Amino acid sequence: MNYKNGRDVLPPSLLRELQKYIQGELIYIPKPADQRASWGELSGTRKMIAERNEEINRHYSNGWSVAELERKYHLSGESIRKIIVKSRDKLIM
Repeated sequence: MNYKNGRDVLPPSLLRELQKYIQGELIYIPKPADQRASWGELSGTRKMIAERNEEINRHYSNGWSVAELERKYHLSGESIRKIIVKSRDKLIM
């Protein structure tokens, strides 16, 4: 996030209107909701986790036990089970 001086980017009338509410302080103006990236979208984390979960499901379908998946992926048994159940729910829909 870059700092910008209001005098450099805002029309004078808008700057005067904003000065009625806040002066000499920083203000954050968020992007519109339709332009915001979802969590992990820009960094690739969302894609990486989705690929990992698909791999967990493939291994489970091929007979791996939850305990084996826990050791391989360093996740709790509960987390592994949630991933497997979510995958099944997607297939049913």
